[in-house]
Amino acid sequence: MTFIGLTWDHPRGYNALAETARRINQQRAQPLIQWNKQPLEGFESAPIAELAERNDLLVMDHPHIGEAVAEGCFLPLEDLYPPELLEAWQRDSIGPSAASYRWDGRTWALPLDVATQVMARRADRISAPPADWEGLVGVAARLPVAQSLAGPHAVLSLMSMVAGTGASVGGEDFLPQAEAAAALETMQRLHALRPAGSENLNPIALLETMARSEDIALIPLVFGYVTYAAPGHAPRIVTFSDTIRASGGQGGVIGGTGIAFSRRCRPTPELLAHIASLLTASTQIETFPAFGGQPSARAAWQDRGVNRKWGDFYRNTLATAETALLRPRFDGYIAFQTAASVRIRVALDEREDPETTLVALRILWRRARQRARGQLDDTEDDHD
Repeated sequence: MTFIGLTWDHPRGYNALAETARRINQQRAQPLIQWNKQPLEGFESAPIAELAERNDLLVMDHPHIGEAVAEGCFLPLEDLYPPELLEAWQRDSIGPSAASYRWDGRTWALPLDVATQVMARRADRISAPPADWEGLVGVAARLPVAQSLAGPHAVLSLMSMVAGTGASVGGEDFLPQAEAAAALETMQRLHALRPAGSENLNPIALLETMARSEDIALIPLVFGYVTYAAPGHAPRIVTFSDTIRASGGQGGVIGGTGIAFSRRCRPTPELLAHIASLLTASTQIETFPAFGGQPSARAAWQDRGVNRKWGDFYRNTLATAETALLRPRFDGYIAFQTAASVRIRVALDEREDPETTLVALRILWRRARQRARGQLDDTEDDHD
């Protein structure tokens, strides 16, 4: 039997999985696993229940967990792996990456790949990262500074800025008034100074622009892609560093992907062993970085050889990853994230009073929570 997996069509999402599949398949008369891929937009547009019906394994984004559990899409990993192995993976994974796939008291995916919102800059133009937001606005007055605002990233940037102050994100009000209003004001100041059209670029397009032109010199919060940190990919190297945060504040929003077993899957011991092997230290340190992946294991982030090859990407953003903000994951959050980002972009374009923007965001937030099936992120049993 050949198991079918679906991942996203990017070297970070596909190449390491394809290589590990090649290695195990060459030992067998019939392939154990076949990985298919589709554009990232396909995961955003197709319901996760539909994808789970057609595939045995899914590489998925943790904010979909609430919806996936409500739809009964995945097998809980407690039914597949011993508790001591699940505990080891949680202990050895960077920041909240493993915890992000726990919901309603169970684990629904294994942390495969990790990215966080970090600071990116052209070090040949800006020698040191700004230490605070006022200093960053000062840089934007002299050099082109872009914010990551397209798609869902406007609200993710806002949440990261608030969490960086040490304030909490979530609950009935979504964001605390003073910290959120100050963050929106800073976003407006940066928006007024932005490089033309940068607000329409997704993270990859922002980094491509930075690496191939002089149009962007710094991005304060953008999901890191290690490819840009080393020579060879583009004419210019992008230097990544930790986000701006106060003592006790959190780093940027955590992203990345996990691997889940769909309800249709009937995993064999060999499949379970193969998927478990993806999280071993050797695979995470040697295979994933070599094939363009961003590992989830802390040991890989700390490894000298990995950092030497990739421009110290991992060492320079380790503190952000360890303290990264785990965004909400309740059923219906994805739709809120989309609507809230649209609303923030309108507010920035119109230089709307932050108080008015926050009222609108809280209306969207409360409606989404009221419609949610199952638990919310701030109920007691979600993270146990």
